[in-house]
Amino acid sequence: MTTSPQATSRRARSTSASAPPHLAIVLFSLAMGGFAIGTTEFASMSLLPFFAADLGIDEPTAGHAISAYALGVVLGAPLIAVLGARFARRTQLLALMAVFALGNALTALAPGYGAMIAARFLSGLPHGAYFGIAALVAASLVPQHRRSQAVGQVMLGLTSATIIGVPLANLIGQAVGWRASFGLVSMLALLTIVLCALFAPRDQAGRSDPLRELGALRSGRVWITLAIGAIGFGGMFAVYTYLATTLIEVTKVSTAVIPFFLAVFGIGATLGNLLVPRFADRALMPTAGIILLFAAVALLLFPVAAGNPWLLAADIFAIGASVSLGAILQTRLMDVAGEAQALAAALNHSAFNTANALGPFLGGLAIREGLGWTSTGPVGAALALLGFLIWIVAWRDSRSASIAPAWRSDTASLANAPPLAPDNSRSDPARNPVG
Repeated sequence: MTTSPQATSRRARSTSASAPPHLAIVLFSLAMGGFAIGTTEFASMSLLPFFAADLGIDEPTAGHAISAYALGVVLGAPLIAVLGARFARRTQLLALMAVFALGNALTALAPGYGAMIAARFLSGLPHGAYFGIAALVAASLVPQHRRSQAVGQVMLGLTSATIIGVPLANLIGQAVGWRASFGLVSMLALLTIVLCALFAPRDQAGRSDPLRELGALRSGRVWITLAIGAIGFGGMFAVYTYLATTLIEVTKVSTAVIPFFLAVFGIGATLGNLLVPRFADRALMPTAGIILLFAAVALLLFPVAAGNPWLLAADIFAIGASVSLGAILQTRLMDVAGEAQALAAALNHSAFNTANALGPFLGGLAIREGLGWTSTGPVGAALALLGFLIWIVAWRDSRSASIAPAWRSDTASLANAPPLAPDNSRSDPARNPVG
């Protein structure tokens, strides 16, 4: 039987238009690192009473360990992005996860308060840079119209950690000890190293340099995008930080069901990262504005819903879904950062952790002023609306001047990379679109 040239051509076009081989396992490998990072970031809050008692310090003092991690994220993200400009992205992913594994192992072995603070700071350093590099790798493997979806799938690791990783770490902490929980995170980091070593694409050394990366800081569009996240995201953190106490004092639920509400938040965040980027790939900036308004409404309804467990669960789900804004802003930064892709991508997570500090601080001020535990909702809504006002500036700018995405030229080194996994069809370009 013979095959017509037309049929062969049609099959070749169909195959080349399909997803690159092993794309799913690449995204899973990158998301595993996010799962480990999300587990340690959120579980450390629930483990605070345990390591405070073991180290012989009070809980407010033990809380400095959480602040040390956040400080490591804020400082490490831009610093590592600039210093790593000349290294291949695959190499950076492996090195960052190695440092993260070491930091959490040292946390598990910390003999005292000072060692704990140093270990948490070290653990936070790779956080933002890892997510930034992972997002760029994911976006480089898919067509331009699927970038937000690819970034959202990488961020699924972080959001799914709030459903699986955090409860598991808390359970291990109560049953075995808090040190075992951080040991688990270290093992997850080592697993990520193995997966990325096997499946992450082998790219060439970076063509950028530190001065070129720092050039992103001269772009007003970069700063406006970062401001949207640093302020707009603060509303979600204002409510999440005091959610457990609100459930006990206002909703009057048993402490045994608090993990249920935390899981509902995580489910909302996970589904949001799955669904919302599909719309963002069609209309990036309008989707970001809608999410900010959606978050403002959900946060404003928080005091009303707090009195009823079922209404509150629905509202917490909606607030969690607004986490999808992170993937949208990550894609926006790819468009406006020019050749400083790594630094801009990492700074997105510095902005995220700035919101993590701003939201709880302002929510705490409202509570201390006697406005009640549910006052965090209106405070959060105000932050979301302020983020929306900043978004208006960015949106008008994006309409007044076309933005030429530079992320593909910055990832041109991947064009000459070998397939994502051994493939006997490497010589056939129709069966090996990545290669």
